[in-house]
Amino acid sequence: MSIKKRELVTHIMTKQPMSVSLRNSVEEVYELMHENCIRHVPVVNGNKLIGIVSKTDLERVSFAESSDTGKKLKISFYAGFTIEQIMTKNVQTLEVDDSVKDAAEMLSFGNFHAVPVVDGENLVGIVTTTDVINYLLEMYS
Repeated sequence: MSIKKRELVTHIMTKQPMSVSLRNSVEEVYELMHENCIRHVPVVNGNKLIGIVSKTDLERVSFAESSDTGKKLKISFYAGFTIEQIMTKNVQTLEVDDSVKDAAEMLSFGNFHAVPVVDGENLVGIVTTTDVINYLLEMYS
């Protein structure tokens, strides 16, 4: 078993991740996350990354329970916010030629659990802590 020191982040990233634009509603972001079991959604203008919304961002603006009634409360509560108001704007990113090690360092020292991967300013993927752990498990198999 040998972990490659320069394995590119493109090897482990989710390519063409689900994303939203500022035209989408916060309710739509919530539904996208809920229906697809994801916790981070990049925000793009065209293909240019302009922000990211996390499950934590949504929880920060909502205090409702997660029961069916709570879900309805969350959705109606989200109507009072725009994506631009809740998204993280100055997103730390990885470039396509960065390594898995770069991703692991960024995720372990940052206060976040997903990092968008860009080619220039354009979103091409996303790497999560789960992706890094799965890579390590693959290397140890």
